[in-house]
Amino acid sequence: MRTINTEEISACVCRLALKAGRTLTQSCRAALSRAREEETGAAKFALSALLENAVCAEREKMPVCQDTGMAVVLLEIGQGVLLEGAPLSRAVDDGVRRAYSEGYFRKSICDPLTRQNTGDNTPAHLHTDIVAGDQIAVTFLPKGFGSENMSALKMLTPAEGVDGIVRFIVETVKTAGSRPCPPVYVGVGIGGCFDSCALLAKKALLRDVGSRNPRADVAAIEEKALKEINLLNIGAQGFGGKVTALGVSCEIAPTHIAGLPVAVNMQCHCIRCEKETL
Repeated sequence: MRTINTEEISACVCRLALKAGRTLTQSCRAALSRAREEETGAAKFALSALLENAVCAEREKMPVCQDTGMAVVLLEIGQGVLLEGAPLSRAVDDGVRRAYSEGYFRKSICDPLTRQNTGDNTPAHLHTDIVAGDQIAVTFLPKGFGSENMSALKMLTPAEGVDGIVRFIVETVKTAGSRPCPPVYVGVGIGGCFDSCALLAKKALLRDVGSRNPRADVAAIEEKALKEINLLNIGAQGFGGKVTALGVSCEIAPTHIAGLPVAVNMQCHCIRCEKETL
């Protein structure tokens, strides 16, 4: 049994939040660079501006996007770990609070009805999984709501099958248009139940852009959906072009014989995600 004080988790969350708020993932930068090479005109100009912005943000230690997002924190906790110290959720929130203050990140979290801001970007949206081992993997994903607002979940019938899944993914991107700041990254959850399907879609966004699901049939859905999305001619920032989506990633889980839940979690071009293991 290994003992970890939750202050270590708090400090880790703070580190990851500061880095994620200022830095695009390597796979995102590579995908944006590839997209720029494919485009011409206004779309090429927009992609160049996005890449230049990323370089400036990292150099000046400034937020890479004005929407510094809702703090989504995922913890994979080894069952051989004994936690001591402050309650886990309090420690995570403390890390978020410190990072958003130190980094001068925008505080965007409020009561859904009164709209009163909490003032420190907490509480974080915390997910925990118990796994084998004696380590804790901490993942920080700042999720902006320009893209989050364009996400959707639909309970398809089993008869709609793969064609229905692809159709729903593409229709969701088409309906969103330029609002999620394309080129987008599309996370898809297939299966599970109403709530777990949405979490699958969120976890799909943690994968490197351009990666493929190890299941051949799921990878085929990713490839087909991406091809059809990039025929929509929405393009970077809505200027039209060949690249509306940088990638489509699907995660899958068993579901009920009577259902086929599909969730689409939209991510803007500003893909920020950091992970560390304690």
